[in-house]
Amino acid sequence: MANIDHKPSKYMLNLLHVLPAFADEEKGIINSIIEVKAWTINKYEIITECWALKLDRVGYSSLTYPFTYWAIPCTWDLDWDPLDVEIVWVTEEIIPWAVVELRILWIMKFDDSGEVDDKVIAVVNDDKRNSHIKSIDDLWEQFIKETTYYWEHYKDLKKPWTCKVEWFFWVEEAVKIIKECEERYVKEYLPKFD
Repeated sequence: MANIDHKPSKYMLNLLHVLPAFADEEKGIINSIIEVKAWTINKYEIITECWALKLDRVGYSSLTYPFTYWAIPCTWDLDWDPLDVEIVWVTEEIIPWAVVELRILWIMKFDDSGEVDDKVIAVVNDDKRNSHIKSIDDLWEQFIKETTYYWEHYKDLKKPWTCKVEWFFWVEEAVKIIKECEERYVKEYLPKFD
């Protein structure tokens, strides 16, 4: 069960603004909210102000998301959205809106048409089938090739050659960026609202 530090309410909570980014910072465990399941070309995004899920776009090619895609609550990245996280090694489809605790493996530095759009890479924390995965090095080498290929080509039919995977960094860099995104959320996003 998600640990939400909020008293019960008769109104629906927007978990994007109530659930903390870290479930257990010391262990590198983050909270996440699913937006896009694997093997689809549909790109959904949480509308940050109202907690609705919007079909942002249908992919421009036949490339499907090779991973499940999430948003980290109470974060705000440089692309003016919550920080993204891709979850790998999913053994069973996870439905949209699910709140899941993930274990950070790495972070992928990503340039999306000149805009910073980093991606935390993680696995489901409470899935014993992947308890042996402690870092991206425990995944197969093909994973890095596939995820790099996906991100560098998913917009080719719309804006060819505009996306670039810069590199993959360890958990410490991921935690640092998550904390920066938490600070940006407090300083830049929250002041817009009452």
